[in-house]
Amino acid sequence: MATGVEETVAIIVGAGPSGLATAACLHQLSIPYIILEREDCIASLFNKKTYNRLHLHLVKKLCQLPHFPFPKSFPTYVPIAKFLKYLDDYATHFNINPRFCNLVKCAKYDEDVKRWKVETEVEGGGVGWYEGRFMVVATGETSDVFIPEVDGLSEFKGEVIHSTQYKSGKGYENKNVLVVGSGNSGMEIALDLSNYGAHTSIVVRSPVHIVSRWSFNLGLMLQKIIPVHFVDSFLVLVSKVTYGDLTKYGIQRPQEGPIAGKVKNGKYPVVDMGTTKKIKSSEIQVLPALKSIKGGGYEAVFENGRFYQFDVILFATGFKRSTHLWLQGGDCLLNNDGLPIPMYPNHWKGENGLYCAGLARRGLYGAGMDAQNIAQHISKLI
Repeated sequence: MATGVEETVAIIVGAGPSGLATAACLHQLSIPYIILEREDCIASLFNKKTYNRLHLHLVKKLCQLPHFPFPKSFPTYVPIAKFLKYLDDYATHFNINPRFCNLVKCAKYDEDVKRWKVETEVEGGGVGWYEGRFMVVATGETSDVFIPEVDGLSEFKGEVIHSTQYKSGKGYENKNVLVVGSGNSGMEIALDLSNYGAHTSIVVRSPVHIVSRWSFNLGLMLQKIIPVHFVDSFLVLVSKVTYGDLTKYGIQRPQEGPIAGKVKNGKYPVVDMGTTKKIKSSEIQVLPALKSIKGGGYEAVFENGRFYQFDVILFATGFKRSTHLWLQGGDCLLNNDGLPIPMYPNHWKGENGLYCAGLARRGLYGAGMDAQNIAQHISKLI
């Protein structure tokens, strides 16, 4: 055994909500663990990479983590500042102390000793060594920033940012801003920019479901008691009544339902916070796929051959996962995109004591359920 190796029962990689929930559930069962986090804080995505107007789109009951409900004083839809306070209180309550600034470089299962061995790169040039009987991948669905390749983008003379760098539309008044990406972040950032007086356009490249907040929350509750295809039919009907035909504005609806698509393909429906109204009033322009930047200037060329000038291009194009770069022997549980291979509801459990939490596209509620399943399973094996 290498000098300086720390031994424990379970090693958790990631101190976001999924990792915190798993740590809390293990704590409740008095199971020792170590939690490794590459950043210098818990829930770094929420702490460092979210915009100011963000509220959780689901009612707080569906977002609370195991064994620790939201305070009754919190609003139904929790704003980011209060959610961060909740996570801090959660970590304190369960005495969760992650090993911050530990970037996992390699994790592999040793058949000889029947344990997981983990090597980390510690900020400042150090190396960390850990061993545990169980390994929990809790790195989340949002790992590393992704910006697609666009011909000529490097020569664009305006500002180029990712949605993780955006805080508010303040400072963008009267600027021509292109938002690339029509998921929840892209749609809400476009709304925020427009509210601050920016001349906003948004790229809607693929079909997308747009649903109201109340109907989506109701749909998630209904899916527990009735088949998903009935719930999807309900959500589509409500969307048609609420928003009408959006095809004339450049928005197509997918053939697969909002919840079925979310679970199977990771295509989250857009929970409308007011963007649709702005699109229908032409305050926000919908454009097709971005093709290139023209001539190293400010002009962006689109799939339909048209081009427009922009001062800012903001990419709300999501993330790519890097689990496959450091996890060895996880092929039974996670694919190359870092998503579970086993089908729900056994998506959280692999072989040789390997688990994943919060990777099944079921939000905070699903992450909490994963954490409880993992802790209970480990308790039966030790």
